[in-house]
Amino acid sequence: MIGRTLWVEFFNNRDWPAGERGCHRAARRPCPADDAVPKAAGEGSPNRRHIVVRPGFTPVTILALTFGFAFLYLPILLLILFSFNASRLVTVWGGFSLKWYSELLANTQLLDSVWVTLRVGMTSATLALVFGTLAGITLVRFTRFRGRVLFSGMVFAPLVMPEVITGLSLLLLFVSLDWDRGMWTVIIAHTTFATAYVSVVVQSRLLTFDVMLEEAAMDLGATPLKTFFVITLPVIAPALVSGWLLAFTLSLDDLVIASFTTGPGATTLPMRIYSQVRLGVTPEINAISTVLIGLVTLGVITASVLQKRQLARGPAA
Repeated sequence: MIGRTLWVEFFNNRDWPAGERGCHRAARRPCPADDAVPKAAGEGSPNRRHIVVRPGFTPVTILALTFGFAFLYLPILLLILFSFNASRLVTVWGGFSLKWYSELLANTQLLDSVWVTLRVGMTSATLALVFGTLAGITLVRFTRFRGRVLFSGMVFAPLVMPEVITGLSLLLLFVSLDWDRGMWTVIIAHTTFATAYVSVVVQSRLLTFDVMLEEAAMDLGATPLKTFFVITLPVIAPALVSGWLLAFTLSLDDLVIASFTTGPGATTLPMRIYSQVRLGVTPEINAISTVLIGLVTLGVITASVLQKRQLARGPAA
C-alpha cells in the first residue's frame, strides 16, 4: 500500500514534496519538507508559529522613493513656481505675478519657435508611428525572409547611435543631395530616430497578441485587411498611442539632431532656449516651459483615460 502511494505521488502526480513526505513517514522519522508546507488553522503543534511575509514599504524603501521622486520632479516644481515670480531674477522670489505670461504673448521669437516645434513634433510623430508600426509588424509576423537581420539592425540602429553621429550623418546626406535645410529636414531627421522607438513599443504589444483572434476572424470570412482594421488595430491601439506620445516627446526634447539639420526659419524651442540661456535664464523661459509641461501632462492624462476606458470596455464587449 505504501509503495503504491509513493509510486502515485512520484511518477503519476509528479508531486515530489508529497512523495518525499511519504518516504519520511514510511521510515518513521520527521520530514523537513513538512515545515515548508503551510498548515490549516489548528493543525500541528499549537505553539508553532507560521511566519507570513507580506510585501510592503520599509523605511529604507520609502526614503529611497522620496529621494528619487524629489530628484526627478523637484526641479520641475521649482521651474513652475518661479514662472509666477514677480522679480526678474529667477533665483530671488519677489511675489506672485502673471506678468511673464503676458510678456510671453508679446515675444514673437519664442512663440514662433513653439509653433515650429509643435508642427515638427506632430508631423514626425505621425510619420514615425506609420513607419514604426509597419516595421514592428514585419519583424514580428515575418520571422523568415532574406535580409531580416540587416533590416532589424537598420531599424534599431538609432537606439544605440549617438545623437551627434546621427545628426552629422543626416547633415552630410542633405548636403550631398543639395537639399535646403529647413523644417522638413528636421522632420525627416526626427522621424528617422523616432521610428525605432515606436517599433519597439509596437513589437512588445504584438508579441503578446493572440494570433488565434485573427485566424478566427479569417475563418469566418474576413479578409486580411479587414482583420487588421477590425481585430488587430483596436488591440494594439494603446501601444500606438504610447508610441506616438513617445515620438512626440523625443522630438519636443531634441536639441542635438535639430541643430545639425535645421535651417533659416526652423528654429525649434530647445534651440531658442539654449541660445537665450547662454546669456542668462529669463522668467519668460520659465513661463513657456510651464506651458509646455502643462500641455504634455494634459496629453498624457487624456491618453491614460482613453486607454482605461478601452480596457474597461473590452471585457464587457
